[in-house]
Amino acid sequence: MSTFSLKMEIADNRHYNGQQSSLFTIDEAEKARAFHQKVEGYQPTPLQSLDCLAKEIGVGKILVKDEAYRFDLCAFKMLGGAYAIARLLCDEYQLDINTFDFDKLKNDITEKMTFATATDGNHGRGVAWAANKLGQNAVVYMPKGAADERVNNIRALGAKCIVTDMNYDDTVRLAIKTAEECGWKVVQDTAWEGYTKIPTWIMQGYTTMAAEAVDQMQSQGINQPTHVFLQAGVGAMAGGVLGYLCDKFGADNLHSVVVEPDQADCIYRSGISADGGMVNVDGDLATIMVGLACGEPNPLGWPVLRDCSTQFVSCQDNVAALGMRVLGNPLGSDPRVVSGESGAVGAGLLAAIYYHPQREELMAKMGLTKDSVVLLINTEGDTDPVHYREVVWEGKHPTTA
Repeated sequence: MSTFSLKMEIADNRHYNGQQSSLFTIDEAEKARAFHQKVEGYQPTPLQSLDCLAKEIGVGKILVKDEAYRFDLCAFKMLGGAYAIARLLCDEYQLDINTFDFDKLKNDITEKMTFATATDGNHGRGVAWAANKLGQNAVVYMPKGAADERVNNIRALGAKCIVTDMNYDDTVRLAIKTAEECGWKVVQDTAWEGYTKIPTWIMQGYTTMAAEAVDQMQSQGINQPTHVFLQAGVGAMAGGVLGYLCDKFGADNLHSVVVEPDQADCIYRSGISADGGMVNVDGDLATIMVGLACGEPNPLGWPVLRDCSTQFVSCQDNVAALGMRVLGNPLGSDPRVVSGESGAVGAGLLAAIYYHPQREELMAKMGLTKDSVVLLINTEGDTDPVHYREVVWEGKHPTTA
């Protein structure tokens, strides 16, 4: 390889204490998974084993939970949105989530509800999908620069989709304000004062994929991962999944790495802060990892990440682009994984370490050895096909100077 031009900052968590969350437990994960299993078309997404890549990099196993196969939505987000909407309707109609029935509830609802959310794409599509399944209305706000494909996917589900001229965090505020004025229900994957129940349900919904992955590993004779790389926007997915894994295996038995784009690295900055408080990032948050382009940590996810993450990483966009190319062009008999920008950054980090001039030092810093079992989550497929081809076919965001 020619001159290496991938930049990443890897920081040990200054505030780790291993204290586990009571919100994202094995019991709550099983409750969410039981709900998802009742959704028509449900099946666990594949856990891909990249054995040739693992051998090349020098670790024991690389396992990729491939959420590109989640229903027909090409991303994991519906797990949270659908579960939260179901819980909301159970509260509204005094129902038990354990006996939730999509068809029965759809027939029994006499007055349609409207669910509102802000999204970079995948969360809004999941909310629109769930509202459509239940015969309800959805209004989805997206930040400036939203890809046409993502907008059209949401509108195809019958939702109203409004693209703003604001960044993600300001778009969230607009969605909240409008929903309050119109009497809509906000289904947002971050929390604020007085709004914690719904984002908690969303994060609990995300634990389904972690519970599936653990079962799939154990069916392959692998007791547990030694490492998990989790990408973060507001930290909802990372917090929910890490909370479950720590409840399952113990925080001290898992090397967990939270990865973000350097233009929206609010979790990284919070992790290296002096007091462990949440640190916001302002501005346009310009990154190809649009699902991670969030500047304000989720107050429910941050305590889990603060207490249980081993390390935080802030990296350039070309690390994610490298991951897209590595996963899409597999070595040997490894399966091909089609991964979008936000889904590929964990694999990109592994590959960036492999190609780094200080490879041995970085491997040691991250505790990666020939016995390591690394779990990655491909949170999305090619939800923006045009940009996917620009990166994978045309070499956009190169990794060499």
